[in-house]
Amino acid sequence: MNQRILDVLEYNKIIDQLIDQTASSLGKEKALALKPSTQLSEVVRWQNETDEAAQVLRLKGHIPLGGIFDIKPSIKRTMIGGILSSLECLDIASTIYGGKQLKRFIEDMEEPELLILRELIHDVLPLQELERKIKSRIDDHGAVMDGASEKLRTIRSRIRTSESRVRDRLDSFTKSKSKMLSDSIVTIRNDRYVLPVKQEYRGSIGGIVHDQSASGATLFIEPQSVVEVNNQLQQARVEEKHEVERILAELSQEIAEEQSALYQNVEILSHVDFMFARAKLGSQMKAAMPTMNEEGRVNLRQARHPFIDPKDVVPNDVKIGEDFTSIVITGPNTGGKTVILKLLGLFTLMAQSGLQVPAMDGCELAVFEQVYADIGDEQSIEQSLSTFSSHMTNIVDILKHVNERTLVLFDELGAGTDPQEGAALAMSILDEVVSRDARVIATTHYPELKAYGYNRTGVTNASVEFDIDTLKPTYRLLIGIPGRSNAFEISRKLGLEEKIIDTAKQHVGADSQSVENMIASLESSTREAEKDYEEAELKRQEAEQLHRDLQDKWQQFEEKREKLYQKAEDKAQKAVEKAREEAEKIVNEIRNMKNQAEIKEHEWIEARKKLDEAQPNLSSKKSAPQKSQVKTKQKELEPGDEVKLLTLNQQGIILEKTSSQEYQVQVGVMKVKAKTKDLEFIKSKQPYKEKPIATVKGKSHHVKTELDLRGERYEEALSLLEKYVDDAVLAGYPTVSIIHGKGTGALRTAVQNYAKNHRSIANYRFGGMNEGGSGVTVLELK
Repeated sequence: MNQRILDVLEYNKIIDQLIDQTASSLGKEKALALKPSTQLSEVVRWQNETDEAAQVLRLKGHIPLGGIFDIKPSIKRTMIGGILSSLECLDIASTIYGGKQLKRFIEDMEEPELLILRELIHDVLPLQELERKIKSRIDDHGAVMDGASEKLRTIRSRIRTSESRVRDRLDSFTKSKSKMLSDSIVTIRNDRYVLPVKQEYRGSIGGIVHDQSASGATLFIEPQSVVEVNNQLQQARVEEKHEVERILAELSQEIAEEQSALYQNVEILSHVDFMFARAKLGSQMKAAMPTMNEEGRVNLRQARHPFIDPKDVVPNDVKIGEDFTSIVITGPNTGGKTVILKLLGLFTLMAQSGLQVPAMDGCELAVFEQVYADIGDEQSIEQSLSTFSSHMTNIVDILKHVNERTLVLFDELGAGTDPQEGAALAMSILDEVVSRDARVIATTHYPELKAYGYNRTGVTNASVEFDIDTLKPTYRLLIGIPGRSNAFEISRKLGLEEKIIDTAKQHVGADSQSVENMIASLESSTREAEKDYEEAELKRQEAEQLHRDLQDKWQQFEEKREKLYQKAEDKAQKAVEKAREEAEKIVNEIRNMKNQAEIKEHEWIEARKKLDEAQPNLSSKKSAPQKSQVKTKQKELEPGDEVKLLTLNQQGIILEKTSSQEYQVQVGVMKVKAKTKDLEFIKSKQPYKEKPIATVKGKSHHVKTELDLRGERYEEALSLLEKYVDDAVLAGYPTVSIIHGKGTGALRTAVQNYAKNHRSIANYRFGGMNEGGSGVTVLELK
């Protein structure tokens, strides 16, 4: 981009604000060198970097970039054999540590979409060994520590001993000869310990004079008795200096060996600092990430100029490049036309520099090869150029380079000359630029250009709004409506007589008056449309809020219903478990009753009743229709008919009719008297047998004389065997056959072990030749 354009659009002020957001001199250096890019891929990458950094700031509020220094000059010196100072070495260690902290911070974040930062940080090398060596030899204040080497520790021990001896001897002078001293203290001159002796006692003290006071009344004398010790101290200090230099040279050499990794780390850290400086600036401006294109489309909503106080700035919508490629803005002075030009130009430069722009989310900007601007009064006395000549010189230069990837900003096009000629030139220049498919925004005062947009394809009019009531501009941009002169209305508001205004209107041509009336009508229609839009937008927001509220309520309802279902299931589960325990208890009672010599009929009925009562009474959402009982009136029951005894939920055989409404029924091994209403007919009369086959616990099939366990799992087989033996006992079978197959013999052993311990099994044996042999166990029941 042309430097003059950057200056005109005040791009340097944005750079100054960006520099303030950097955390290190590395980031500052990057910010100072920033220039807009004209490559879409590069601009998109920069914008993605800024957006990713902004995401981290939103999630974490900060990023650790402290302790990072520009160590590149120090690294370069080590490569040519230079020796770094202890502070330079400490800066290198601090930068290594800062890189590790930053890397750990990014790696610990759970957000997977931080692709750019993770890729950058991945290449930061920890260099822990170099950091350890530096920090083990140099303290936090930049001093080489005693433990940096054994020799340095010994030398510094000697220094402390010599200093103590010198001070002790000099302290004795301050006590014994205090009258000869200007002050009873020990001081230092030329790195040697001395005493402040009065001039008249010079001969009494004796020794070497190193200095005197400004008045000459005091001499700083090193007594002869401490000269030797001071010499030893000076020698130790020289040795200390040489050892420190050796240690720093050794560290410098080790730093030089890691110069490649250090350069890589510095470059990454400076890039990350620069990324977050852009993100911080965007956050400060309440900016948004623009979508970039190469088709010249610009769509800004609620755009705010970054240099106007947020309390005073008026947001504006700016759109160009889709329905039209050029905008001609008319309106009064100080109405904000120039601000619109600079806003669009500055936003373009910011976006092409990877910076976010202060506008609403969803904004769109184009990548232009060049941005040209002819803004402001550039009259030059030295060049003897008038305002018109200065503008025309710029315009001539602009027309040499305009193409379809150019943004052109004209402020007061054609101004500074005869109005008719200026208007004609303005229209001609606009025609030329529009014909090259450039994106153009021009401001003008000329009334001839108000109708320009209606007569040209791809061109539209715009204006800045003016409030007649307050006689002040509102600074709102109205696209599609040309500005109109408000001279008559303003004059009326200011008190000019109506007859003068009427006379003035007669001097205005009919065409001009017609245009003014058309503009007024457009403004009125636009205001009504905006009002309707605002009302519709409000209704839409209310509808969205209602929709969200309903969704929340529905979600709460679903969660509550799910909890109720879960609670009901838990309750049902407990009821079933309780019923199962009751059933087990009843079965055990029945088994105990079977062991007795005879089962009394009322005991059996009582046990059956308990089993029925143990069933859980669970409610369901939809009750199943109950079966209608078959009335025995429909058929006269006869001995031998198979019926269902409803009170016991068991099948049986009619034995005889004991009265008009009562029958004796054979149910398994029991004989029960039942009322006609408690019996349900099943099927017709069957030949009577002494021991009819009993139904098993409400099932519709009869108990067989054999049980096939082949293919069953061990636990399931035992469960089936236990139930079958109980059913066979109730059916009164003398013997039954258990088919278990030969196989490994595990199932056969389990069956026979079960038979040994069952109280209702008298004996067991293998099947005979015609009964299945060892694959069958025959049980003899009691």
